[in-house]
Amino acid sequence: MRIFRPRRMRPVRLPARGSLRRGIYLVPTLFTVANMGCGFAATLAALHDRFWLAGWLIVFAAVCDGLDGRIARLTNATSEFGKEYDSLADVVSFGMAPALLAYQWSLRSLGRWGWFVAFVFLVAGTVRLARFNIRVHMTDRRFFIGLPIPAGAGAITVLCLVNPEPVLTRPWSLAVWGYVLGVSLLMVSTIPYRSFKTVNLRQRWPASAFFAVALAIALPVLLQEVALAVLIGVYLLAGPTEALWRWASGRPINLKLEGEAAEVGLVTPEATSDADRP
Repeated sequence: MRIFRPRRMRPVRLPARGSLRRGIYLVPTLFTVANMGCGFAATLAALHDRFWLAGWLIVFAAVCDGLDGRIARLTNATSEFGKEYDSLADVVSFGMAPALLAYQWSLRSLGRWGWFVAFVFLVAGTVRLARFNIRVHMTDRRFFIGLPIPAGAGAITVLCLVNPEPVLTRPWSLAVWGYVLGVSLLMVSTIPYRSFKTVNLRQRWPASAFFAVALAIALPVLLQEVALAVLIGVYLLAGPTEALWRWASGRPINLKLEGEAAEVGLVTPEATSDADRP
């Protein structure tokens, strides 16, 4: 009687450590690409006068922009490439898209003055990004210098979400013109805005980190347009209000990091390494 031997199972080959590491680095980049894709789609929607859709696409771009940096820090996958690529995506989603949206929605009735202030917004946003990239390791990470470009784009976008119908009357177009100019000046100003980057989910709430990521994805769906406008308006005014209050109380914010800054907890080696993304 012939006895058959059981066939030997082939060993399962695990992916090489280098390829696994490359896959981890790819995850935040995919969110950056999604950010850029939403910005591109918002630009096309604005060109076809679909202002409500364009506004929500910019909001989803902001969600992806927040997630790519957070996921990069959670997975320790930050890199110089990610920082630069993220900035290029932000130019599309939070510079070009909201500028074109504001122009198509209200500013085109003002002629050359309309496209002028839309271009000023785009230039202010790119200046804001460039300044952030060169000062990211020289300033207190608890604050942004000037209004962040996603918040500036949100300040423009909420107007179209609250009132998707195009603004055709000249007085209201002039009001939007002044509003866009004011937001542009806030982006290039030196007014400190809270960044909330020092909240480390991985150390303080490791079990809740991915729940917070899921909540960030669902947040724009849960919030109505008016509630979203209120949140952005509060953040828009929070920077100048806190700066004036600190100036009046004689306690101004020192954004520059001195040699002893690390000793007082303003920056740590870990915080410096994962400050790659705006």
